[in-house]
Amino acid sequence: MLVKWLGHASFLIRTHEKKIYIDPYVGDYSEKADVVLITHGHFDHCDPEKLSMIREPDTMILTSDHCAEGIPEGNVLTMAPGDSEDIDGVTVHAVEAYNTKRFRSPGVPYHPEGTQVGFIVESEGKRVYHAGDSDYLPSMKELGGITLALLPIMGRAVMDVDEAVEAAIGIEPEMVMPMHWRDSDPMEFKKKVEARSGLKVVVMKEGEELAL
Repeated sequence: MLVKWLGHASFLIRTHEKKIYIDPYVGDYSEKADVVLITHGHFDHCDPEKLSMIREPDTMILTSDHCAEGIPEGNVLTMAPGDSEDIDGVTVHAVEAYNTKRFRSPGVPYHPEGTQVGFIVESEGKRVYHAGDSDYLPSMKELGGITLALLPIMGRAVMDVDEAVEAAIGIEPEMVMPMHWRDSDPMEFKKKVEARSGLKVVVMKEGEELAL
């Protein structure tokens, strides 16, 4: 199982001879997709131009019901937290992702509950968790058996570094990688996680690939 960081919250996973993109926005989109996972409809997670570059008639797109409304018709499957979908030996689980403490205006979260999902991609005995744009949620402690956790650390509309540290320790994955950081410091996240736990923290460069 190979996990390539394309940049921001965008990834390409290769497993079971399938190419699975997550949140297409930045990076290289020269390869066509078998599956595309989209956490939510914000442009920096679902760029229509990038999606059109990798989408073919039989490409399966999995996303939330709210996000699906903005995607051109085709092979689109909507998922809610708790749903799972098996795709030729690869199982995709949808999990909770939303804001509890970060608001666009009083009482209006940047990412309201029910508008997006996080994903777990399970294949080859590995489980890769993509948190989407979320605060640290109690349900994250219940995910279990995560091989690699991909956690946002930017802070404005997602977890900040300190909250992401708490999430990493709560999830207890084999490995954790910061993403969606912009002006935040991934090395600060790495130092804080490693100072408080035995977790392995991976900090990748854009375009770098990790073998699980």
